[in-house]
Amino acid sequence: MSGDLSQFRREFYQCLTARADALFELCDAVLCQDGPVTSLVELSLAGPHRRGHGALYDGLAAGRVDISRLRRSLTATPLPRHESGAIVLAVDMSPWLRPDAQTSPARSHCHVSGRGNSNNQLIPGWPYSFIAALEPGRTSWTAILDVERVPRGTDLTVMTANQIRALVQRLSQAQQHTAGLDPNILIVFDAGYDITRLAWLLADLPVDLLGRIRSDRVYYPLPEGPPNPRGGHPARHGTQFKLIHAHTRTPDTDTESDTSRYGRARAVSWNELHQRLYRRAGWASHEGRLPIVNGTVIRLTVDHLPGERSPKPLWLWHSRAHTPSQDIDRLWRAYLRRFDLEHTFRFLKQTLGWTRPRVRTPDQGDRWTWLLIAASTQLRLARYHVTDLRRPWEKPVTQPHQLSPARVRRGFINIHRKAHNPASAPKPTRPGPGRPPGSKNKHRAPRPAVGKPTDTETPG
Repeated sequence: MSGDLSQFRREFYQCLTARADALFELCDAVLCQDGPVTSLVELSLAGPHRRGHGALYDGLAAGRVDISRLRRSLTATPLPRHESGAIVLAVDMSPWLRPDAQTSPARSHCHVSGRGNSNNQLIPGWPYSFIAALEPGRTSWTAILDVERVPRGTDLTVMTANQIRALVQRLSQAQQHTAGLDPNILIVFDAGYDITRLAWLLADLPVDLLGRIRSDRVYYPLPEGPPNPRGGHPARHGTQFKLIHAHTRTPDTDTESDTSRYGRARAVSWNELHQRLYRRAGWASHEGRLPIVNGTVIRLTVDHLPGERSPKPLWLWHSRAHTPSQDIDRLWRAYLRRFDLEHTFRFLKQTLGWTRPRVRTPDQGDRWTWLLIAASTQLRLARYHVTDLRRPWEKPVTQPHQLSPARVRRGFINIHRKAHNPASAPKPTRPGPGRPPGSKNKHRAPRPAVGKPTDTETPG
């Protein structure tokens, strides 16, 4: 059994400060359950779960997890690195939809794409912000390092910046990254994030940001030429550069490479471009003069995509003002690995049953979320030590790293039998008396409004 896995299991148990035995065995039940998790109560029938179903619900309702310590434990595990030795992180949102939970507090309107008649919808639920380390090459593995539920009414950009800042500090404390010696941490974002404001908020950290931008954006270079001889305020922006009219400006770099899935890939870039900022949205309360945040605009075009013969160009913005040509290919290839996080979301929801439990409070949802992150971390640490229990219709693999998380989970039960179990044996007990016969619950459950912060919530 892996020493890293054994160490993490011991550390994970120490992070459970209340109902530790019940929560630890619940996590083991998720790992050893045969097939996808479709019901929370059925986990009490799994072999590693030695307690009754009442202890299972009591653990989620009254248990406690030292999240700060668990976050430090996650950053201390071996992390994947790319060819340059840099750590590549991906930030993305995934909602836990609760449209029918009218009595559950702190629900927000979650943006969901492709539901119904392929229309975007806003559905009540709990949105979560994930940060995961990406692996090089095509894989369905990611290392989830942090997750945070987005409170109602919060500033998503400020919250994401604070989440990244705290994670970078933990990586430095765990000696996973040393500023000035190791390459900067690359953080990739999908469209929807204010990448310019994030670059401004995180300018003091050893990180580089790479985000997807819309094709209708407008950027500006720095002004050229002498100042106006008639005086006046000096110009801050140069000639307007519309991405839809990219042919009007000569690119600074132009690279081409062959790929196995997309055919010929061509990446061109323009250095020292910035957006023109206005005092609205996140910049409305900015003190002083609005900054100029220069970066590099990258356009990626490929011959074809799987299932699409005429793909549209992919536009990216990099937080470095000058990006050499040898780094352009590395950047867009690292961005494509961001989609591996979608495999992680699908695995959490469809296999580990992240959104299956119908818990009442968001605290219980947070507790369950961290249990599944601990479970996925154990699978990642055990991927090179499990025996592949291949089904007859599945393709054989020749290398351990080619096993998917679902196939590693299938063989995890053989490792679990040899693993140290810090949870104590259950004690015999009797069920409580419950509600007296004939009595009724006279306390009506509150029905909080969706998307509106209450007095106890403090928006960021």
